[in-house]
Amino acid sequence: MSRSLWVPGCRGTVAALSCVLSACAASQSMPEAQQPGLAGTMWRLVEFRSSDDAMGVVTPEDPSRYTMALERDGRVAMQLDCNRATGMWTAVATNPESGSFSFGALVTTRAFCPEPSMDQQIARQAEYVRSYITRDGRLYLESHG
Repeated sequence: MSRSLWVPGCRGTVAALSCVLSACAASQSMPEAQQPGLAGTMWRLVEFRSSDDAMGVVTPEDPSRYTMALERDGRVAMQLDCNRATGMWTAVATNPESGSFSFGALVTTRAFCPEPSMDQQIARQAEYVRSYITRDGRLYLESHG
């Protein structure tokens, strides 16, 4: 199991891509049961924790280069260092602070980011995300795989 920790980001100053996608988003929104307070939020990655002891905890050198916008219409836009990813997301709350979470297939750019970049690692783990927890203003995404 892996866990990534995201903290609230600042829309408009952190990732210009998110603003563009937000402005172009369809007006159709996800059903209310699938909006556990995450829809319309922006996050910055501050930590990636792997159950693989060889990898351990990895933190990005510049968290502002790793952002995630969870749009109200179910779209997700990510800045992953020098790459971008877009796709869909769904979440169903099981209580006020947690629930199931998944990403649909992500379309990613494939630029070669200078080391040490976490872009490929995050994009690979996205398909295994199965749950979320919000605690103290932070979002934890847990993957199993």
